[in-house]
Amino acid sequence: MDISTHSKTRYTTKSFDPEFKLSVQQVEAVETLLRNSPSSTNAQPWHFFLASSEDGKAKVANATTGFYAFNEAKIRRASHVVVFCTRTQVDEPYLQTLLSQEAQDGRFATFELREGQHRGRSYFVNMHRYERRDATHWADKQVYLAVGTLLLGASALGIDACPIEGFESAILDDELGLRNKGLVSTVIVALGRRAKDDFNAQLPKSRLPIHQVITHL
Repeated sequence: MDISTHSKTRYTTKSFDPEFKLSVQQVEAVETLLRNSPSSTNAQPWHFFLASSEDGKAKVANATTGFYAFNEAKIRRASHVVVFCTRTQVDEPYLQTLLSQEAQDGRFATFELREGQHRGRSYFVNMHRYERRDATHWADKQVYLAVGTLLLGASALGIDACPIEGFESAILDDELGLRNKGLVSTVIVALGRRAKDDFNAQLPKSRLPIHQVITHL
């Protein structure tokens, strides 16, 4: 099955089988997908929390209170839950961390190439920080690239998934101590295997016709 077929067969799972657990190999593959997600200028302005224990999932589920209570069971019944977090600052020390890692991984043949990478990335980071003043929003968009990578990749791995925006971010930030880590919670993805009674698995996929969403130039 090619990757485009997975885009047609994957769907948002509404009910998980609580008895199913991802294998060690599947968890490692999920971690690989997250770590290798693309981001603008390779800024990687994120951190991922992977909850699999009952206590860990309970911490995440505590953020599904009030209006968002309909999402609690998805989190508690899933095998694993990923909390996608956005860095609140992409500052100079972090930029130097990125640069050092790229150098260690053999990205630069010369010092001039290393400095060019730093100048280019700093330009975009500072543009969003000072001129457009949307640095957090820009970083959030990079996090959502990782969400898309995981959703499609999970399908290819035979894993069902449910992206979740319906939660109280202030509660989840407090549960995970994110403020002290320079992070904010952005989105959650629950992973596992669909339950037999998952109504959404029986519904046909619905998308706008291709001629309405794609224009060839």
